Amino acid sequence: MQLGRHGAIPLSEVTIRASRSSGPGGQHANVTASRIEAVFDVEASAALTDEQKRRIIARCGPRVVAVAQDARSQARNRELALERLRRRMDSALAVPRQRRPTRPSEAARRRRLESKRRQAERKRARRRPVDDG
Repeated sequence: MQLGRHGAIPLSEVTIRASRSSGPGGQHANVTASRIEAVFDVEASAALTDEQKRRIIARCGPRVVAVAQDARSQARNRELALERLRRRMDSALAVPRQRRPTRPSEAARRRRLESKRRQAERKRARRRPVDDG
C-alpha cells in the first residue's frame, strides 16, 4: 500500500477482518460477512522508520483502524477500508509546514482604513439629525 511520498507498507502488515455488516443488502446482509475492518499495528511494522512510527502513534495511536460497510460486496468494502487506512496514515505522516509570520502590505492597510472610514460615514449618515434649537 503506497503512502504518498512517505514510502509504502506491505499488505502483509495490515490485518483484514470480515464480519456481518449493518449496511445495505437486506436479508443478504444477514448471511454475508461484508463488513471489512483493516487494522495496522504501528509498533510491529518493519516498513516504517522510528520517526514515522512516533508521528503516527502521536496522531492516531498504536493501532490504526479503518472500517468499511458501505457496499454490499466484501471486495468493494476491502478496497474502501484500505483506501481509508491509507488516507489516515498519509495525513498522520504529513509534516505540517512551518508558519512564516507576515505583515499586511501598506496598500492593504490603506484599503482597510478607507473601508472603515466609509463604514463609519455610512453609520453617521443614518443617525438622527441633531436639533440646533
